[in-house]
Amino acid sequence: MNEVVDTFNKFFVDVGPNLAAKITNVENYNCELIDTNPLSMFLKPVEEKEILDIVKGCKNKTSTDYHDMDMKTLKTVIESISKPLTYICNLSLQTGQFPDGMKVAKVIPLFKAGDKHLFTNYRPVSLLPQFSKILEKVYNSRLDSFIERCNLLSDNQFGFRNNHSTSHALFDIIEEITNAVDNKKYAIGLFIDLSKAFDTINYDILINKLEHYGIRGVALQWVTSYLKNRKQCVKIGDYRSSCRQIVCGLPQGSILGPKLFNMYINDICKTSQVLKFILFADDTNIFASGDDLQQLCRIVNLELKSVNKWFKQNKLSLNLSKSKMMIFGNCNSNAQEAIQIEGVVIERVHEIKFLGVIIDDRITWKAHIKYISTKISRSISVIAKAKHILNIKALHILYCSLILPYLYYCTVVWGSTYKNTLKPIVLLQKRAIRVIHKVGFLDHTNSLFLKSKIMKFCDIVEFQTVQMLYKARYKLLPGQIQRRFQERTGCYELRDELNFRTQKHSSTLKSFSPTVNGVQLWNKLEMELKRSPNINLFKYKYKQKTFEIYREQEMCCH
Repeated sequence: MNEVVDTFNKFFVDVGPNLAAKITNVENYNCELIDTNPLSMFLKPVEEKEILDIVKGCKNKTSTDYHDMDMKTLKTVIESISKPLTYICNLSLQTGQFPDGMKVAKVIPLFKAGDKHLFTNYRPVSLLPQFSKILEKVYNSRLDSFIERCNLLSDNQFGFRNNHSTSHALFDIIEEITNAVDNKKYAIGLFIDLSKAFDTINYDILINKLEHYGIRGVALQWVTSYLKNRKQCVKIGDYRSSCRQIVCGLPQGSILGPKLFNMYINDICKTSQVLKFILFADDTNIFASGDDLQQLCRIVNLELKSVNKWFKQNKLSLNLSKSKMMIFGNCNSNAQEAIQIEGVVIERVHEIKFLGVIIDDRITWKAHIKYISTKISRSISVIAKAKHILNIKALHILYCSLILPYLYYCTVVWGSTYKNTLKPIVLLQKRAIRVIHKVGFLDHTNSLFLKSKIMKFCDIVEFQTVQMLYKARYKLLPGQIQRRFQERTGCYELRDELNFRTQKHSSTLKSFSPTVNGVQLWNKLEMELKRSPNINLFKYKYKQKTFEIYREQEMCCH
């Protein structure tokens, strides 16, 4: 068994260097795409209260690290050790040194599927020292502030950023596509797959980039110390491997890893003035549109040469067999236009799963609705079995845990479509509410929704949509998304002063977009609702008005 854990560890440690070694060498990387930031990052000292707040904000996890410490135990003793821990953190920030004792990760191999004898069928779950997470969060808060203040990250990056989400990334993609289709153009979408992107990050390239972005002096020394001389061991049951040194890649399961990756990949957006990049950490997606499909393909193929060169220079490994392309617009489904990278034709697909949502080349959302309908049906079966032993309150909790996330996730993007397309979800939600209340399958559901304070699916879609419009009105959206909405100017009536300009459109597909449908919903809202001082109060008032409508409908029925 000792040989097994040692072999596992060797495999996991060697994945990154082996992939990086296969990438064809090109001329040394230079930072010509990065504008040098004249400002430099400053590491302000940490106070004891910040340490206490960080620890209190951590989840009560019982998984142990290399030193057999878990967060739940740490939280019980933090009051007693906060002073020396604050001293250690400040010493680390002052000297630019990350303690070696915090650099050892414990890795648990998690079986995915397939042959259990193949290492590639195991995912390494990395458990970092508990104290390292605290120090990382201290540095991370200062890095976040510096990045936001200097506006260092591209608007096209939506991953691991404050006030950015998967729904924003999806919204931006769908807006690009629907705008092209509405203008009778073609759009090409490339969904790039990177092999073990976090594992092949080259430290020297990353440090060079960080210096250009303004992370210099002690702040840069700290990152250098944080990255280098890291070790890991593998543990299976009671068996633990020896430690091996990690020579490239960002620490798995770390706080800083995703943020550093964002900085690493940030300048890819400047490799082309024609292509539109939409990034969510290592999910790299490229879009382009044009009037003539053949000419568009030629342009994309030409521009991809620069993008591919950038990947090689940055030691990121393209997985061409898993990368896919889609063509949007009124084109023949058998069209032979091809997108190639290094002579390899990227497979054309008609639907693809991106950030948990299935996008099809007609933007009908039928594939995604079918997918989540299957998930919801299984969840309803679980609740139906549980209804014989659980009360209504417990069943309601199950509904919120097993079904509600599917009804809310990115609904603002896919939930506004033909009513007939949404019908399977509407019927499943009604079935679920009947199961929760233990009534017959033909009973009316309006009173049940009202009693449970559960919103109907179509109302959830509108609720999610008007929330986006509220954020747009008060400048709370990411810059890329904010610019999609245009405020009305020169309004003479007070009731119009908080409204948006309705976007002109020529297709039904575009009419479902939040920039059209959402604006119409927002403009119809009462002024009192639009003037809510914060998003939480807006959500509360909107829900109350929705349940008032349910109440009125119930009274009409009787």
